[in-house]
Amino acid sequence: MFSSSLSRRLHGIFNHSRSPTPRFNKPNPSPPSSATKKCNKSTAATPLTSEQRRFQNLVDRFIKNSESKRFRQNKGKYDYTVRVLAVRKNFSMIEDIIEAQKKYEEIKEEGFATRLIKLYGKAGMISHARKLFDELPALNCERTAQSFNALLASCVKCKEFDQVDKIFREVQQEVSIKADVISYNIVINAYCEMDALDKAILFFNDMEKNGMEPNLVTFNTLLTALYRKGQFLDGESIWALMENKNIAPDLISYNARLRGMILEKRIRDGIELLAEMEKKEIKPDVHSYNILIKGFCVDGDLEEAKKCYVKFKESEVVPNATTYKTLLPLLCEQGDFDFGLQLCKEAIDNGLVFHTAEVQRVVDGLAEVSKMEEAKELVELYNSNNYLKFKLKLPQNST
Repeated sequence: MFSSSLSRRLHGIFNHSRSPTPRFNKPNPSPPSSATKKCNKSTAATPLTSEQRRFQNLVDRFIKNSESKRFRQNKGKYDYTVRVLAVRKNFSMIEDIIEAQKKYEEIKEEGFATRLIKLYGKAGMISHARKLFDELPALNCERTAQSFNALLASCVKCKEFDQVDKIFREVQQEVSIKADVISYNIVINAYCEMDALDKAILFFNDMEKNGMEPNLVTFNTLLTALYRKGQFLDGESIWALMENKNIAPDLISYNARLRGMILEKRIRDGIELLAEMEKKEIKPDVHSYNILIKGFCVDGDLEEAKKCYVKFKESEVVPNATTYKTLLPLLCEQGDFDFGLQLCKEAIDNGLVFHTAEVQRVVDGLAEVSKMEEAKELVELYNSNNYLKFKLKLPQNST
């Protein structure tokens, strides 16, 4: 059953035959203003810097190599090149290489066109993604839910969340495309990203009213957002509905619920949930254990946190930086510097980087209890790793 509040809401890569006009460091993908155009005219005659020449050569080679069908099938090179150009805000160059793809026969294939739309999305150029989507019929490419979903996903990638629902409704009115479950999932995810959980739930309700059956992704998206935001009862209602529809929860589902239980300080229930996962042969991962360890640490229960960590290691799940960052402060607070030393050594051996202050606190604590040899050992081990930017120091007056 839904909670009453929820029930109410549920109502090289690369030699080119043409050289595009160099345009560099365009601040955003929007059409330039008249002032910007004037500025561009004044800078057009400015000699290119070595970096600009390097990027222009990259684009020229990419466009030349695009003449090869085999090259056009290499998604990785497209993704990499767009990412490199986007980091440097060379949006005009991204437009050059994507526009150059329209002359090839593959543009008639929706899969290829979808890739180009997503590339614009990855670059944060949502207006260009929409423009390309609108041009597909003129390019003899049929539009279906595939390209429609690519456009919606591009909005989310660009964090243009307010555009997702607008495009979802507009496109279906203007074009004979019927949204599928993926379309609905993207919109629900956008609302969750905006923390507009009421709208996400209402949209979920619309989904069912329109005869669209939610799937595991739908439920996981809602569960993750609701439990993370402390809306535990609403999360439990969604969990019950998922079970009523005979959709089996997976690791993502369980981790979301476990997080909700820990936020509600229901640690014992969390332990039982972990046991349920194991019984159903859903192996807890590093996030599962980190969630539980954090719960014990927030409660100041060091012994249980340590037991959980031991079980963690016994299950052959590898701890990550979050594990150590969570445990070390409580260990130091309660004076368990021996276990802190053990964890620091493990983290350093595994090449994990975390706050120097946390390790320094262990060093200082060891020195305070006259364990200078151990303190020196930790300082030497930590400082010998070049990937660690800051260095530890032994306490003053230590020998």
